[in-house]
Amino acid sequence: MAESYRAVASASTSALATNKLIKNTYLLLAMTLLFSAFTAGIAMTTGAPFMPWYLLLGGYFGLLFLTNALRNSVWGLAAVFALTGFMGYTLGPVISAYLTVFSNGAELVMMAMGGTGAIFLGLSAYALMSRKDFSFMGGMLFAGILVAFLAGLGAIFFNVPGLSIAVSAMFVLLMAGFILFQTSQMVHGGETNYIMATVSLYVAIYNLFTSLLHLLGVFAGDD
Repeated sequence: MAESYRAVASASTSALATNKLIKNTYLLLAMTLLFSAFTAGIAMTTGAPFMPWYLLLGGYFGLLFLTNALRNSVWGLAAVFALTGFMGYTLGPVISAYLTVFSNGAELVMMAMGGTGAIFLGLSAYALMSRKDFSFMGGMLFAGILVAFLAGLGAIFFNVPGLSIAVSAMFVLLMAGFILFQTSQMVHGGETNYIMATVSLYVAIYNLFTSLLHLLGVFAGDD
């Protein structure tokens, strides 16, 4: 009897911890997305130029490392906003370019935002409601993201438009899978830190949006 009671109590405690993790993650995610929109707006208003790829990668990985190092302290929250604010700022020139180059640029941006939101909400809801374990996707996603990242660098260095389009398509699929994987990790205890869970989902949303925007610009953009 005592063992059954302890088992029920343990399961109840675990469920409460999971629910708290999910609540904190989505609350922080919403705040970071709003902050990113704010910094992107600043970049657009001030006419900020495109950031060189090496500064972009250096800033991203440096702030990501800092966030990971501070994830268990209150300073981790400051690091999260520094990271997402930086990424939002780098997005400003991209959006400005689409609004300038394409006559339907505003429509393309809104379509990319809508598509990103629909994919994220749909996949997150599916993972939360079905409670399926997608941890088996971890290795495949890591390998796929590494290949896509290297291919993306190749597209930049060698200026291969076709490869760039393929990379964007790959990232759409990979980020969709990563959203399922990361949400499943929160549900099943694979991720217990809401700061790192937020960063993971934010990066997936960021890459999903930029990839969709690129594909829409190629196939639906009007000069």
